[in-house]
Amino acid sequence: MNKKVVIALGMFCGLLGTQLLAANVLSNPGFESDAPGQHQNLVGWTWYGQPWGNTFNETGADARSGNNFFKVFQGFTGSVNYNGVYQDYISGPGATYTADGWAKMLSTDALAGQNVAWLEVSFRDANAATLALYRSSVITTNGFPKNTWINLPVTNQYNPNTFVITNTANLLVAPAGTYFVRYQVMLQGDAAGSNGSVYFDDLNLNLTSTAPYGDWNIVWSDEFNGSAIDASTWTYDLGNGGSNPGWGNSELEFYTARTNNVSVAGGLLHIVARKESTNGLSYTSARMKTQGLRAWKYGRFEWRARCPAGTGFWPALWLLGTNINTVSWPGCGEIDVMETSGASLTNVQGSLHSGGTNGDPTAIFTLPDGGSMTNFHNYVLDWSTNAFLFYVDGHLYQSQTSWTSSVGTYPTPFDKPEFIILNLAVGGNYVGNPSLATINANGGFPGEMQVDYVRVLSQTAPLKISLTRTNNALLVSWPSNVVGHLQSQLNAGLGTNWSDLTQSTNPASISPTNSSGFFRVKSP
Repeated sequence: MNKKVVIALGMFCGLLGTQLLAANVLSNPGFESDAPGQHQNLVGWTWYGQPWGNTFNETGADARSGNNFFKVFQGFTGSVNYNGVYQDYISGPGATYTADGWAKMLSTDALAGQNVAWLEVSFRDANAATLALYRSSVITTNGFPKNTWINLPVTNQYNPNTFVITNTANLLVAPAGTYFVRYQVMLQGDAAGSNGSVYFDDLNLNLTSTAPYGDWNIVWSDEFNGSAIDASTWTYDLGNGGSNPGWGNSELEFYTARTNNVSVAGGLLHIVARKESTNGLSYTSARMKTQGLRAWKYGRFEWRARCPAGTGFWPALWLLGTNINTVSWPGCGEIDVMETSGASLTNVQGSLHSGGTNGDPTAIFTLPDGGSMTNFHNYVLDWSTNAFLFYVDGHLYQSQTSWTSSVGTYPTPFDKPEFIILNLAVGGNYVGNPSLATINANGGFPGEMQVDYVRVLSQTAPLKISLTRTNNALLVSWPSNVVGHLQSQLNAGLGTNWSDLTQSTNPASISPTNSSGFFRVKSP
């Protein structure tokens, strides 16, 4: 080897992640998505405290920017109480953030007694247990300027068990076990019922990591970049349910595997529902699945998809237990990551079905700021040993940690492998059983669900690539269970002119022709 050809390990970088690096991951950080006036309709935020309400959207000249701001005061419960708002955002071990926000206290309504307020960022596991805790300085009765907006950086690290400050840090780092990060506005009210309120505006939780999921890495994916559906991964349900017409849901379509109904083109999977008569039914569509080919137990599952508008359309991204042929539904367990109605395009629903006595856990997420299911959104499910977390565009809107089953004790049935299903139904119970006439008049055929990718991630060791010499070649390798491909450039390690290398193996053999080079693994 030419002695001038030297590539140090420190010049290698492994970049992995499924989302673009974002500035502020908070939704509605300045409360401008809220309607004007005083109310508790805080778009994107979850408020907590007394049920009669002590957290409000406010409109007026006191806003730091725009028209709206947030007001919080204590609960007057006769005991120490906590009130405010929070947002949860998807994360992972090693992801890094900065956080701050602006606060204002009027001299005419200053906090009194032992009332205090602060901003807080915490990293949580799948069961929402706090793994790491950071807070801003505390707003107190006497130690805070009045009638002016003050910036509060979140830099004080606390022991989450003792609530004692242990360190100060400008960079907030997600520890091992992290599933999501919580940004929270906190007001602690004293037992004496003391008065006073605090305003908050322009809140920030800034993602600074190039890998927003941290150590969650892609271990399988279908990017739909080819010209045909991968037969080693996908098969189909055909017809209308056979002996169970309508698939048990009174659906009106006949599923096919024709390219008219399901195809890959332009980097997308296209599932198309058409108004055409066949086998005694009025519509055709497709339902594809990994049953018998691929299945998973636990992990992070991610789809990027868009859905059609029109009465009767029922798109879904979901999982079903591999033992369905032996224990049948719902005992096999069903996980609905995304389903919606083409007539209600602002809502996303996620559910568990297991036939238990306590019903089926479910929740609905409303897309903020007039968002529509006809646009592309990211739908993510975290499935751990005893918890499910549902996200839309990174925002956690539902956590389920308990369920019952018709075939066994907890955590049955969600302790066994499940396969993925993608389908676009027409009609059925979920969409209110509209008539054929109503669907034909308002369906907007053909209707199409497009899927950009399906990915399965696992928490792995931090992604690193390593270098070894073999004669006149260099062997570049990375963790074998991580989906990725090697890229290189010769100018600088942080440039944008990365090129894919033709080597598809891991390790990849490189024969350098320049005196220096930079390599990285990109996933997928």
